[in-house]
Amino acid sequence: MDASKSAAARICTQLEHILPWLRLKTLIRVESVRQFKKGKQHQLETETRYYVASFIESAESFAQGLRGYWGVENKVHYVRDVTMKQDASRKRKHQLPQIFAVARNFALNIYRSNGFSIQYGSSTAILPIWTLTHKERIFRMK
Repeated sequence: MDASKSAAARICTQLEHILPWLRLKTLIRVESVRQFKKGKQHQLETETRYYVASFIESAESFAQGLRGYWGVENKVHYVRDVTMKQDASRKRKHQLPQIFAVARNFALNIYRSNGFSIQYGSSTAILPIWTLTHKERIFRMK
């Protein structure tokens, strides 16, 4: 599936018509357009997101910050989902989602700290095959 995406950020700092909100300085509206091909059909998808801020910046600064944030978020989420099938998890009650998120992060950090590479952008992830030597080193077994 080929895709291209563009976004435009607009800011509003004249907030007289907005109900009082502690430290609110800026409202941000981001309009995204994504064009992609699904099969032989060209598709167009639009999305509008709103943000609030307690400071004033230019639309370009906000857009750059948001792109940076979502770029990191998407890479982290992608690795978790591809390697650990996080989206397929049925753990939804009590503290289980948070507990399993910590366990997944722990496992990914063990992989990385022992020289395994988990790449963003590949359609599959190859998880390490643990030999007895690996296990002894990780768990400091003698």
